[in-house]
Amino acid sequence: MQPRLRAELWVRAYLKRLELNNIPAFIAARGQPDSGAVMVKCATLDGLAKLYTRTFDYEADCDIWTVLTEGPEAEVDQSIRKQRSFDPDLWVVELEARHGRTLLDEDGLKD
Repeated sequence: MQPRLRAELWVRAYLKRLELNNIPAFIAARGQPDSGAVMVKCATLDGLAKLYTRTFDYEADCDIWTVLTEGPEAEVDQSIRKQRSFDPDLWVVELEARHGRTLLDEDGLKD
């Protein structure tokens, strides 16, 4: 198992990659800089959104991004509020991508 990057460093690098790919994004919630978990909300500009979370795949021995919830953006936002009530150290990155491109499944974001 590889060591993880600091959460804040990972978020900043991710925001830079999104910027370089012309995908608007911002930090919706700041978490603990060193070890906070990170979630990514992708709004598709049609009233819908997906919320991604990083989980560990024991078979592949690596982290993967999975969809925690999807549907109307208001419901996804409610899910984020609920997650943050359990974990105030949680980082939330929000992006807008009409076609749902998050770069999470593309090379360059493995830590």
